[in-house]
Amino acid sequence: MNRFISIVFFQSIIYLFLCLQVTDAKAVDLTENNFDQHVANNELVFLNFYADWCRFSQILGPIFNEAAETIAKEFATGKVLFGKVDSVAETNLAQRFKISKYPTLKLIRNGKLMKREYRGQRSLEALIEHVRDLMKDPVKELITDEDIKNVDVNKRKVIIYTPDKASPIYEIFLKVAMDLRDDCQFFIVKGLLGESSILPEQKAKIIFNPSKSKIGINDEEYIGALLSYDELSAWTTNRCIPLVREITFENAEELTEEGLPFLILFHHPDDSESSKLFTNAVQTQLLDDRTLVNFLIADGVKFAHPLHHLGKTQSDLPLIAIDSFRHMYLFPNFNDIHTPGKLKEFVLDLFSGKLHREFHYGPDPVTNNVISTNPPESTFRKLAPSRNRYTLLRDEL
Repeated sequence: MNRFISIVFFQSIIYLFLCLQVTDAKAVDLTENNFDQHVANNELVFLNFYADWCRFSQILGPIFNEAAETIAKEFATGKVLFGKVDSVAETNLAQRFKISKYPTLKLIRNGKLMKREYRGQRSLEALIEHVRDLMKDPVKELITDEDIKNVDVNKRKVIIYTPDKASPIYEIFLKVAMDLRDDCQFFIVKGLLGESSILPEQKAKIIFNPSKSKIGINDEEYIGALLSYDELSAWTTNRCIPLVREITFENAEELTEEGLPFLILFHHPDDSESSKLFTNAVQTQLLDDRTLVNFLIADGVKFAHPLHHLGKTQSDLPLIAIDSFRHMYLFPNFNDIHTPGKLKEFVLDLFSGKLHREFHYGPDPVTNNVISTNPPESTFRKLAPSRNRYTLLRDEL
């Protein structure tokens, strides 16, 4: 009898502990010692980098905790974690994520930092809804030929042809789709539909379809290991996130936050040939540098201000420049883009310090009669987030 009472009492204690875990699941304090473990154990990690002295951090803290409690009740363990980092105490973590303003809200999915930090309202409802949206299934099923016709051809598409959702292959595909939901459309076809249906002996087939193209035209089939998340993720990322991107006033701040210098082609919007030449030169000369530089194309009419800083006007388009976020450096002659290795040399000169040195002291070799010059200041760094732009009730300005 006593043994039975002991077992019941022990079970009650466990039940009480689990209930407390659910009802008091506030944001977890993350430190350098436990950070990577928590990230590895959770599909989505919502991070609040704060400073106790910051008034906005003080206001957001209780809201972030309450959102954590609500989400913990909706999703299973290991799905979503709200974590908070004291950026003053955890300086290494703050530096690792290039934190320069408080509070900063970032997201990590499947161990990878998401490109876009959270910029929405700092309200309880907005935080909760953002996480719910991120956890929604991004893969849409195509059932009829009419469904295929209605797919937006202007966006990039990734389609898996498989008879069964309940398979390890589809689970990996879904994981990749969750990672890249903002960059591509993802679809599943389970029956014999369209021109790319799977063959009877195949367990699954994955294809990529570029923008401006209908499914079945210009398809590219994935030939890697279907059960390798890393391999499928790399293949899909390279296609969903272009090597050369367009910079606009809407995404300029987001691009600056990636922390990489810009190699920019300024061209007239009616000129498509220069963008093709630039893209080809980047692909052939600079593919290995994609983690060091952002390759961008800008409308030279809309971005007249940077041209002015370079001493140029629309009549000088097309032209290429590097913005290091300190200075802007002009590629001497656009036609040199046809010379193999010339654009690569320009980028290497940035990292060697040669561009900065020559802007200040003239071409190498330096002579005794040194004339100091002042290179144009970076203009795109002014589009980076201001330290004073956060409010709790409105989106960032």
